[in-house]
Amino acid sequence: MRIMIAKIGRGSHLKGVLLYNYEKVEKDQGNIIYWHKMMESITGEFTILLLERSFEPYLIANNRTEKPILHISLNPNPKDEVSDELFSRLAENYMQEMGYGEQPYVVFKHTDTERAHIYIVSVCVDEYGKRISDSFEKIRSMKVCRKLEKQFKLTSAIGRIEKKDVPLQRVDAKQDNLKEQIASVLTFVNENYHFQTLGEYNVLLSFFNITAQEVRGIIHGKEKRGLMYFATDNLGKKVSNPFKSSRFSQPVGLVNLHRKFKKSKAFINTHKPQKRVRELVRDAMEKYQNEDDFKKHLQDNKISTFIRENKQGRIYGISFIDHTSKTVLNGSRLGKDVSANVFHNLWNEEKPPISILSEQNSAEHYTEYIENDSSLEKQSFYNTNIMEALGSLLPTEIPEAMDNDTVKKKLKKKRDVKRR
Repeated sequence: MRIMIAKIGRGSHLKGVLLYNYEKVEKDQGNIIYWHKMMESITGEFTILLLERSFEPYLIANNRTEKPILHISLNPNPKDEVSDELFSRLAENYMQEMGYGEQPYVVFKHTDTERAHIYIVSVCVDEYGKRISDSFEKIRSMKVCRKLEKQFKLTSAIGRIEKKDVPLQRVDAKQDNLKEQIASVLTFVNENYHFQTLGEYNVLLSFFNITAQEVRGIIHGKEKRGLMYFATDNLGKKVSNPFKSSRFSQPVGLVNLHRKFKKSKAFINTHKPQKRVRELVRDAMEKYQNEDDFKKHLQDNKISTFIRENKQGRIYGISFIDHTSKTVLNGSRLGKDVSANVFHNLWNEEKPPISILSEQNSAEHYTEYIENDSSLEKQSFYNTNIMEALGSLLPTEIPEAMDNDTVKKKLKKKRDVKRR
């Protein structure tokens, strides 16, 4: 079943976007069907220059948004007979629901393909140059499309797609679809982020109330190793039965994870994201010796902080998630002057100057993973809105379930392609 699809893009060149659409009009493959807060000529005709002038004040006022040009295509099901008037109403309602109702925009209708669709051109900064929030944009857009389908009696996805829609969020062990929630997170994390150890993997999973645990056993005289996944509460305590990695159609087992570690190591060695993180962490240490201010400064730079403390309140582990390079880094990877021990002294004891801290040669006492350790009491992470930090990477639905035979065939096909 085909449903209405919205594709959102951003750019920095207004003229290029306008020329692309205006050429459709000149070739009789499109026309302007609706506009809002746009300058109009006496004759009622639009030119590229006139369209540019409507957006000019917003672009001049733009503060720091690198890609202020907003272009959105709305594509209904080809079987739906959508008039120009209905297309105009769809555009108006969509822009209003997405928070762009007070922006200037022009709507082009394209008829060069079987699927007639509209193309909305606007700007994502307001009249004062402030960027309009795009938090949860893909999820919100999907919900708006479903709402408009119902409102205007278009071909609807209700009853088919929405059963699969599992927004990326902290898992809720009380829900019936816990396995699907975990699967959605595992797919997202493994496809988008880089980590080199099980500890760093768990740092990322902890944001979603999930933990992974390696298990070992002897079967028929041979040692077997595997990976279990659990849902946790906000303090990291396990609150669900274990899920074997083999229960998920995605390759998230121990062998796959070690392959991921090697790929992540190669990525980090090539792109060296730790340099940026190290500089920002050291800068935050110099400017803010208060823990909360330190974390807030890093969050403003799209870096989340994860801290492990024991019952006595001693920090024994600290990690950073850089959402720009999509990399998880233990503090010990950044240098001895940004290790867990240094932060404990900085925030809890007498604070020597940062220059002295950087010269310390004390050993790093970092524990990557401790099982059944009664001394552990608290693990905390700082990011007031992890979903906003993850931004446009959020998936709008979980992957379709596949049986083991299908997965094996796909993996075999990938191996065969590599051999060629």
